Amino acid sequence: MIKRAFKGFINYIKRADIILWLLLILISVYSLILLKSVSRATESNYFRTQLLAIGLGISGAIAISLIDYTGIADFWYLIAGFSIFLMVYTMFFGEEVTGGGGVAARAWIEIGGRTFQSSELVKIAFILTFAKHLDALQKRGAVNSPLQIFLLALHALVPLLLCELQGDTGAAVVFFFIFLTMSLSANIKLRYFAVLGVLVVGAIPLLWRFFLRDYQKQRFIAVYNLEDPSVQLNDGYQQYQGRISIGSGGMKGQGLFQGSRVSNNSVPFQHSDYIFSVAGEELGFWGCVLIIGLLLLFMLKVLHVAHSSRDEMGKYICFGFFGMIALQTVSNIGMCLAILPAMGVTLPFFSAGGSSAACLYLGFGLVQGVYMRRKETDGFRLKRSSPLRFSYKEVKKM
Repeated sequence: MIKRAFKGFINYIKRADIILWLLLILISVYSLILLKSVSRATESNYFRTQLLAIGLGISGAIAISLIDYTGIADFWYLIAGFSIFLMVYTMFFGEEVTGGGGVAARAWIEIGGRTFQSSELVKIAFILTFAKHLDALQKRGAVNSPLQIFLLALHALVPLLLCELQGDTGAAVVFFFIFLTMSLSANIKLRYFAVLGVLVVGAIPLLWRFFLRDYQKQRFIAVYNLEDPSVQLNDGYQQYQGRISIGSGGMKGQGLFQGSRVSNNSVPFQHSDYIFSVAGEELGFWGCVLIIGLLLLFMLKVLHVAHSSRDEMGKYICFGFFGMIALQTVSNIGMCLAILPAMGVTLPFFSAGGSSAACLYLGFGLVQGVYMRRKETDGFRLKRSSPLRFSYKEVKKM
């Protein structure tokens, strides 16, 4: 039994993208170190929660990578239906988070005494269903049909609007960018993107006037007026404090577990949205560069997997995951540096948050599955007649 398990492990290692795994492990360890430091300032043990999420996430990633992604995508209607149900359920029965300026988001549900952000799982589900949609159109040669373009946009609009109805604009923006990167990877003609760009720019005044809440407007205004003392004490407080923490670290930082502002919890939500400020204060400029470098290498490796994919669907999945990581990375770091307004978007793999971390690992598992099947035409896949079925070839390999 042990010998068979060891042989299966060795076989998995031979098939998997080891560089991608190593990058993920380095990122995960770095995240745990930063959260261990943050735990000094609060009664919550973010280190332990994140460690548990990483353990579950890695297990899920391995499991999902062993299943052919095309087989999973064949159940797109179940995935889509469950996603809509989960988002609607959260919208009506989820945990509501309120704050000053009209902040009111109902984007979490309670499971076993812990909160779970439903949109994190739906992001991965959307990547799968949208990849299936694009692949079906590509096979029919209808990906550039005006009607099909409209239906693709409608597909993306469903989770985007549900996020907005939950009050989670940050997640809605992430869904939009996933839709954009996956559509670009499908070679949809640029004229459609030009039309989309015109529509988005034209909608900005309407969004500002009728849709954006007061606190969202204030965040846009605050980020470009942080030198105003009244802004520093109110709407720009979080970003102002985050910028101070990053600047206080200088080039080399105050030292790991030595940051005075970290221990005093000077930056609100430093364990999640502002984990980048912890690296800046304690590890300095080079600590921040290391975060950016690791995430950049990780994203480039995902694009490399997309390039080597055996089919179009695998490519779309990789581009969707890349789009999600890229948007969240740029948004979060831009927010921490007070370049972009605060949107409540976490830093991928680094920020504390069990649901976010665990679901990101599921997306990673899909990318690994694409890599592991880059030279195959069939293998270990789900069948409609059975929830789980092995091919003879795959069983023999294991």
